[in-house]
Amino acid sequence: MAETDKDELFRAALDVRARAHAPYSGFPVGVALRTEAGNVYAGCNVENASYPEGACAETGAISAMVAGGGGQIIELCVVGDSEAPISPCGGCRQRIAEFGSVDTIVHSADPGGIRETWRLGDLLPVAFGMGGGS
Repeated sequence: MAETDKDELFRAALDVRARAHAPYSGFPVGVALRTEAGNVYAGCNVENASYPEGACAETGAISAMVAGGGGQIIELCVVGDSEAPISPCGGCRQRIAEFGSVDTIVHSADPGGIRETWRLGDLLPVAFGMGGGS
């Protein structure tokens, strides 16, 4: 993947992060993903006073992808402002696995840029639907 491709995902995730609704945690997150067709979809976290009813940024990006015609996720970038690199939560890792593969690339970034990169298979080694779970 060319450096400009990663940069495009980073910029899209950073841009959508600015529109996150995070009044309770104060932790806005943005995600941008790319499908095998080259389409980019973005989402941000949307919190709710009833905490379990909020939605993660990954969920928003995946919903936008499905609404836009679907596809297989080949790469994504998650942006949050944290000292340590952030990664998708367990539930979102499984959501990504639904539309990705063990080789889906997951970039972790803060507002300054990409800090770490993993394969989804390393983040979720025994995912349902990817040959590891029931």
